[in-house]
Amino acid sequence: MIQRRAFLLASVALVAMPGSLFAKPRVKGTARTIGLSGARAPVEVIEDELGVPHVRAASLHDAFFGQGYLVARDRLFQIDMEHRRDMGRMAEAFGPRFVAADKAARLFLYRGDVEAELAALPPDVLECARGYVAGVNARIAELAADPAQLPLEYGILGISPLRWDIHDLVRNRGIGMGDADDEVRRAQLQARGLLDADQLMVPLRPAWAFTVPEGLDVAAVSDGDLGVLDPANRPMDFDPVQEASLDPEQRWTDRFALGSNAWTISPSRSATGRPILANDPHLGIGRASPRHMCHLSAPGLDVIGAGAPGLPGIMQGHTDRFAFGRTNFHIDQTDLFILRTKEGDPGRYWHKGKWKAFETFEDEILVKGAPSERVTLRYAAGRPIVSDDAARNRAVAFATVSMLPGANQRFAIIAINLSKDWASLRKAFKLHVSPTNLHYADIDGNTGWQTIGFTPRRPKHDGLFPAPGDGAFDWTGILPVEDMPHVYNPREGWFASANQMNLPAGYPYRERIISFSWSDPFRYDRVAEVLRSQPKHRIEDSIALQHDVQSLPARALLKLLPANPTAAAAPAAALLRRWDCGIEADSAAALLYEMVMPALSTAFYDRIVPAAARDLIPSVNLSEMLRLLAAPDKRLGADPAVARDALVDGALAAGWTKAVELGGPDPARWKWGDLHRVTIAHPLASNPAIAAAFPRIEGGRSGGDGTTPMARGFNPKRGFNVSHGASYLFVADVGAWDNSRFLLLPGQSADPRSPRYRDFYPYWLAGAMQPLWFSHAAVDRHAANRLTLTPA
Repeated sequence: MIQRRAFLLASVALVAMPGSLFAKPRVKGTARTIGLSGARAPVEVIEDELGVPHVRAASLHDAFFGQGYLVARDRLFQIDMEHRRDMGRMAEAFGPRFVAADKAARLFLYRGDVEAELAALPPDVLECARGYVAGVNARIAELAADPAQLPLEYGILGISPLRWDIHDLVRNRGIGMGDADDEVRRAQLQARGLLDADQLMVPLRPAWAFTVPEGLDVAAVSDGDLGVLDPANRPMDFDPVQEASLDPEQRWTDRFALGSNAWTISPSRSATGRPILANDPHLGIGRASPRHMCHLSAPGLDVIGAGAPGLPGIMQGHTDRFAFGRTNFHIDQTDLFILRTKEGDPGRYWHKGKWKAFETFEDEILVKGAPSERVTLRYAAGRPIVSDDAARNRAVAFATVSMLPGANQRFAIIAINLSKDWASLRKAFKLHVSPTNLHYADIDGNTGWQTIGFTPRRPKHDGLFPAPGDGAFDWTGILPVEDMPHVYNPREGWFASANQMNLPAGYPYRERIISFSWSDPFRYDRVAEVLRSQPKHRIEDSIALQHDVQSLPARALLKLLPANPTAAAAPAAALLRRWDCGIEADSAAALLYEMVMPALSTAFYDRIVPAAARDLIPSVNLSEMLRLLAAPDKRLGADPAVARDALVDGALAAGWTKAVELGGPDPARWKWGDLHRVTIAHPLASNPAIAAAFPRIEGGRSGGDGTTPMARGFNPKRGFNVSHGASYLFVADVGAWDNSRFLLLPGQSADPRSPRYRDFYPYWLAGAMQPLWFSHAAVDRHAANRLTLTPA
């Protein structure tokens, strides 16, 4: 919005003013040398004025050694807890209540030939990964020698960090439900004759007809088939590693809340004549940042941007040759297979015309304060057995691409970082398992979009239901990268992705089934609307668009306002009619709108979802609701238009009442940002000692919601605080790299003793993007601290 853009540009100017509230923190320059085991030659680390470390090394190994060391310096507890969770080693630190979670995690460790997996990796990629692991371990060894430097959590909890092993990067495949719960729900709805109701919650995109796999007994499918995939069956009572809420409705709301925006502008549409690439991944907000900044330089490598703590490499940023960004691309990468086990011999299952023995692995889980526990883990053709019922001669196998040989996602980002151009990048994509829209723009003016991620071939079913596990519905391989949707130097001069259904027109999706579940298109449609209106797009325009709060659902609501509202609804209707649909922090209408929409959704749900399906369908899809309200049909009643108007009128009245309750009786004093706040707390803040040691970062007010380009989503079940959005934002001026801009919430470090604990919090709230210095000259000019890591 114009007002927002003016604010942003004023904020940038404000940051530059001496003595400004947002003036860059003055960090006294230091120069230190540390001897560390694992480095092969001296590694120079220059930390600039904004806290971004620039690693200069003589080898790829040592560049990634530097990254591993720095991530462990800034985020050790964060990566250690994730590592413990994924490797199934929580109980040895926290006791018996974690045994179920550990057993589930170990079920999803890779059980194939780990050495063969490592040997199959490109040698330079493996060398970088070894360097990263060595860097993490070097920091852990340094802390063992000087425990006073340990992150505060370790002393409070009485635990020690785990050392890393390169083999764990192969073993660690991670537990995740995928869309298994969708498959179970659809089978249950089909058994009740209510399958059409599923479209109210998850509309199929593209349009598709349901087909139940031949031989599937839908009446026998139950929630119990999810087994350990259901978080309720592996509770951890430990916030940083709680995979999802135990409340299915909250879990569902969160599932489609996360996403990202990215767009790429060709030279023909750029004011500079150079490509522009912008990316803002929408992840969880409220805990430690899911991104960590670093610049890695070595012969054959020069890359800067943000990485995921604990994952080697840079996920979003640029090399000296090209910029790259990413958003989630929806791929159905999982399936439930219902196995028939042999009566009297539950260790065998029927597959491809014969009884086969389950593969079994014995494991031991160490338990703090209790005896260790032996567990037996079972697999069918490498697929984990997530539940079994011997009395019914039934077991359920979970097929997931992450468990396939070669599914080594933890090495994929390194391969992308080492690429030199579009051609070499597409070779690197073959390692990439996670579903992703990859954006590309290079210094020669080329732009490209490639969808990547392992996509299973399903020749006999579509993945929308569980399938019989007799072998008839088995996967037959992975779709080649070349057959995935992509574009290179598009004629339009721009492209964007925001998790919407973006299969190109003419793509043979019936032969190459990818997914039928996508995010609503509101963010993409607004981004496209703005980009189409800008024949010469600027860096400042990308910054403004990343902070745009124009709401397309709000526009749709305004079109539904009744011409003659009741007395109870009239004040709300009048206020909304005067509104420009911007979810601004200081907007009274925005606050009212955010109260009206849940009331409308609830009323619509009660009117249209069959009572017999409500235990399976916890909510309705927003775009589907707005579509049906715009063109009401008989599902709303004998007179659909009258029923629709009554629903909207009632929601306006209920929303007004809620706004008065939360904002007070005077609408002139309502401000959405007073409710929609940005609070960052330690995941274990319920522990008084942790809460005292890690002060909350709070006070910030925010505009936006989960449907605006500036995604600041919230879960109404938990209140109005921002729970997801772009903690990292990045805009690249391709080729003129020092002009690039970034933000990182709340800062590089998760240690309150560090000046980088919350230094970016005010920048982020103001939308004041900061320079991402890249050239040697710019980095040296803005150097604040120097650190040399030398071989011990």
